[in-house]
Amino acid sequence: MKILVTGATGYIGGRLISDLLEKGLKVRVLVRDASRIDGRPWRDKVEVCVGDLLKPETLDAALKDIDAAYYLVHSMYGGKDYAARDREAANNFVRAGKNLKHVIYLGGLLPDAEKISNHLSSRCEVGEILRKGLPTTEFRAGPIIGSGSASFEMVRYLTERLPVMVAPKWIHHKVQPIAVKDVMRYLVRALETNYKGVIDIGANVLTFKEMMDGYAKARGFKRTIFTVPVLAPKLAAIWVGLVTPISNSLAVPLIEGVIHPIVGDTKRAREVFPEIKPLPYIESVERALAHVADGDIETRWSGALGAETYSVSEWRGLVTEKRSIYIDELKPKDVFDSFTSLGGEKGWLVWRWAWEIRGFIDRLAGGPGLRRGRRHPKELLPGEAVDFWRVEEIERPETLRLRAEMKVPGRAWLEWQAMPEGDGTRLVQTALFEPTGLWGVLYWRSLYPIHSFIFDDMIRAIAEDAKEHSALQAGSGSVVHQKI
Repeated sequence: MKILVTGATGYIGGRLISDLLEKGLKVRVLVRDASRIDGRPWRDKVEVCVGDLLKPETLDAALKDIDAAYYLVHSMYGGKDYAARDREAANNFVRAGKNLKHVIYLGGLLPDAEKISNHLSSRCEVGEILRKGLPTTEFRAGPIIGSGSASFEMVRYLTERLPVMVAPKWIHHKVQPIAVKDVMRYLVRALETNYKGVIDIGANVLTFKEMMDGYAKARGFKRTIFTVPVLAPKLAAIWVGLVTPISNSLAVPLIEGVIHPIVGDTKRAREVFPEIKPLPYIESVERALAHVADGDIETRWSGALGAETYSVSEWRGLVTEKRSIYIDELKPKDVFDSFTSLGGEKGWLVWRWAWEIRGFIDRLAGGPGLRRGRRHPKELLPGEAVDFWRVEEIERPETLRLRAEMKVPGRAWLEWQAMPEGDGTRLVQTALFEPTGLWGVLYWRSLYPIHSFIFDDMIRAIAEDAKEHSALQAGSGSVVHQKI
């Protein structure tokens, strides 16, 4: 049996492929950009087809000789017209997949309410299009709990960072979460059944407040939650976007999905898949925490951002701002020599006055400020001080990582990597911050506008500095800048 997986770069699709391969199945993946699956453990074990569900002409090759297909594509953060695009994509897939024997789709549980969110309505509509046009098994799930899932991280960060919370009344509404492990089991087992139609899946029913209380219990925390008689889902989404790594564009559909009770009828799931006993919520949390502690996070919600790219992300509580620049006809050593000479008399190349102000503030707060300078204008050794940084790692001619010793509500690092690419060098600059408590989060987020100027200018300045020094011996190259 040959299987097609759409949404292979997403949270569910990226995990499903490994499970399918373990079953000995032949897998083909449909991706818009093949480079986005580089480095995946299954990359060399699958057939890759480049295509786009919004471009019908690219789908025939993807669906050729396919027996069953997983439809795991939807838009949560695609702008105001995401429902129209999802509708178009589903219709294109139905037309191109007319010979498919089985389609398996993962949608969302629907609340018992007169009006449901646009996001859930769209996912329901996609399911209807697939079921009307193709033999389809549609699973509907509530919040998915697993390491790296958006629902888990929203609960995790809210509970971790807020010892006292004032929450809207909808946190007392019933929801039905499910462990990502069980979602995988349903999706894989569906290949072996002939059932076509809708199947609600989920574990034990509890309130959203009980989800946070359960997480706190698993972590050994004591948390106090007060409720107020308001709904305000958009205001709540803004707060979630501020306190957690979940972006506002994703927080809105997540919050809108729980402002009404959302409980499924899992009777059919028990009848069709009697061997699957969903894990209780608390056990799914404990499993997710264990994977996070081990660094064993196979996929993450932020990997499913389609063609959109971000310079800011969070993983395991660590905020990162990453930028890259390609420097043509320049060796990594030349670039390495540039960023390892920063600080001291040379300074930080851009926004000198801002660095001096930051150093002055740090001295007032009892930190070292910029007064320490550096031992040598070009040489660096592990453990040496560079202004208010300390060399944590240096690997020639590739990596320099500095750890901040300035006074900040958390721990911070600044890292550069010079990697060979084509006829030149790819310079990657990463700022990392591990916030302490809510103040740490607010501190770092307040710096985003400043960082967008300083760090953008800094990476360009390092590239130009490297070119100027290299020009004396080997001529200069051209630079193309991009964020990643």
